[in-house]
Amino acid sequence: MNSSHNRENVDDKSSSEELNEIIIPKEKALFWLDENGNWNNEHGRFEHRKIIQKFNTSISKDNHGYFVTQINGKNREKVYFHYEDTALFAIDLIKKEELYLLLNTRKKIKLNPKNLFMKGDALYLVDQDEWIKFSVRVLLKISSMMQENGEGFSFHWNEQSYLIGNCSP
Repeated sequence: MNSSHNRENVDDKSSSEELNEIIIPKEKALFWLDENGNWNNEHGRFEHRKIIQKFNTSISKDNHGYFVTQINGKNREKVYFHYEDTALFAIDLIKKEELYLLLNTRKKIKLNPKNLFMKGDALYLVDQDEWIKFSVRVLLKISSMMQENGEGFSFHWNEQSYLIGNCSP
């Protein structure tokens, strides 16, 4: 018997099985995302890169809020978590003909300068009603494209200038 064919049958079977959904509300979550995009628990900030990556890439949102999820045996665990500012962070900037942001979830989105805004000292982008906060790394990469004028900041790209609005805290 062909082993790849056998593997396909096993995969088909497991994908058709119903998973029990276990939901942990935000109030009972043992971890949270701080204002800088770092995962924390009662023992402090997460340090292991693979665990951090696993948490970030499993972030999703539904009408109840942001959650992380994993499959554990026959259970789908869905944990809603607290975040101090936003759950989405721009962690890298990709410059091509257009500008793209790589998010902590590993999603890549186009940077539309018209959707930039400041809140306090932080820079954000609104994308489909989601607030995305810029990490220090991305701020350093775009700093040459920003200029302070008497009224605030503007963003310069492709010979165009975009005024960055403010959001009151």
